[in-house]
Amino acid sequence: MSMEDLTGSLPAYAKDLKLNYSSLVKQNTELTPQQLWGTIIASAIATRNPELTAAAFAEAQAAGMSADAIDAVKAAAAIMGMNNIYYRFHHLTKNEKYATLPSRLRMNVLRGHKVDHVDFELWCLVVSAINACDKCVDSHERVLREKGATEELINAAIRVTSVIHAIGVVLDSEKAAPTPAEETA
Repeated sequence: MSMEDLTGSLPAYAKDLKLNYSSLVKQNTELTPQQLWGTIIASAIATRNPELTAAAFAEAQAAGMSADAIDAVKAAAAIMGMNNIYYRFHHLTKNEKYATLPSRLRMNVLRGHKVDHVDFELWCLVVSAINACDKCVDSHERVLREKGATEELINAAIRVTSVIHAIGVVLDSEKAAPTPAEETA
């Protein structure tokens, strides 16, 4: 299913999401196509909705996203899936001892991907935003600005991320929620 079909199938209560998706993707002027589709894929992966993730991959490939870029998006989502848990734990615990302990987590992909560093950092940021890791959000946002990304570019990616995440939430809730006919039965 395409992203267009997927968003078109959203229920009436999610009309704002349909409209926001349409305007953020079709009228995008702030993100490069690679940044946009990488953000959509990374957000879909972090949202953990298989239907949304499959549609995002298919649409990105149809839009011409390279295999190297898609691998980099997957790598960003994977490494942030690990780091966001580890560093969010550090934020949530009151025990300061953990901050003094080495993580001993391999993160070679942060330097071994084959895409522009700004793009990779952007994808790490959007996954971290969905996973609510303040240390990772702060770190990747700072690195992005140090590498020349503007607040407007970062904000554009986070806007896309918020809509993709919300679409995943709606898709999940629609699968779990009873239909009106089921409620009266």
